[in-house]
Amino acid sequence: MRTTIKAVIAAFLFFTAALAVGVALADAFEDGRTAYKRGDYAAAVKEWRSLAEASDAEVQFYLGTMYGHGRGVAQDDAKAVSWYRKAADQRLAMAELNLGIMYENGLGVARDYSAAAEWFRRAAGQGDGEAQYHLGTLYGHGQGVPQDDGEALKLYRQAADQGLAKAQHDVGAMYAAGLGVARDDGEAAAWFRRAAEQGYRPAQYKLGTLYAAGQGVTRDHVLAHMWWSLSARQGNRKAREARDDVERLMTDTMIEEAEELARRWQAK
Repeated sequence: MRTTIKAVIAAFLFFTAALAVGVALADAFEDGRTAYKRGDYAAAVKEWRSLAEASDAEVQFYLGTMYGHGRGVAQDDAKAVSWYRKAADQRLAMAELNLGIMYENGLGVARDYSAAAEWFRRAAGQGDGEAQYHLGTLYGHGQGVPQDDGEALKLYRQAADQGLAKAQHDVGAMYAAGLGVARDDGEAAAWFRRAAEQGYRPAQYKLGTLYAAGQGVTRDHVLAHMWWSLSARQGNRKAREARDDVERLMTDTMIEEAEELARRWQAK
């Protein structure tokens, strides 16, 4: 009986100690997050380091980003890679993604497209849209994996279906060029539109080009002007030149309509 009582007491004491540690760690995380939000990155690093060393994957990822951007610590890509790897080894998708990006760009490690592809694949398998997009890009260029437009399109589509604008644009570009799929200007226009509606500058330019040429959509200089204007306002030189060129084919009334449509779109 005494043995049973001692075991219960020991279990209770262990649980109480574990709970206290858990509360302390939670407090350290919140204190670090509060410091980060007010821009005191050094204090955030101080609070988070003990958590990272205690194998908290999410905090290891955050500490990696601090080293990657030089916030609260000296910028150090190698240390960023080290912390990303610790978190990625615990299957944290965003750490797997960032580790892949480091390998893809040779930041803190020697550039290695094969390693990048492997880390992207792990994160993509967890449904990470950015990882799906990056892996698709590697397949599109044949970097670290065999060149395969069909696989690239599949991965772009997975990311696009999650609302990633650059992936939606690239799906449109694949349909426009007939890469990995039969050419279809209507599908290209539809995908460019989805990205353009999110304000993605390259897609706005491409959609304007389709309207000007009447490819996949009814030719409409007013809508071409509108989309080119929106892209130009974000610094797209080609869009500005295309808009200026199409104005030579438009009446003043048409130009005013296009400009009004662009203003309304931006006001949404």
